[in-house]
Amino acid sequence: MFNLWTKNPLMSMMLSGANAWAGAARGVMLGQAKHRRTAAMREGTKQVTDPWAAALTNAAPKKRVRKKGS
Repeated sequence: MFNLWTKNPLMSMMLSGANAWAGAARGVMLGQAKHRRTAAMREGTKQVTDPWAAALTNAAPKKRVRKKGS
C-alpha cells in the first residue's frame, strides 16, 4: 500500500506551479531577447547599406519647394 506521508503533496503542487511559472517567464524573456536582437541587426544593416545604396543610385537630396507668399 502507498504511504501518503512519505511525500508532501502540497509541496509538490507548489513546486509544480512555480516550475510552470518559471518556464512561462523564460519563454517570454527569450522571445523578447530574440525580438530585440533581430531589430538591432536590422538597424545595423540599414545603417551600413543605406549610404552605399544612396551613393550608387545617385539619389540627390530633395529640394524644398518654397511657398509663394501673398
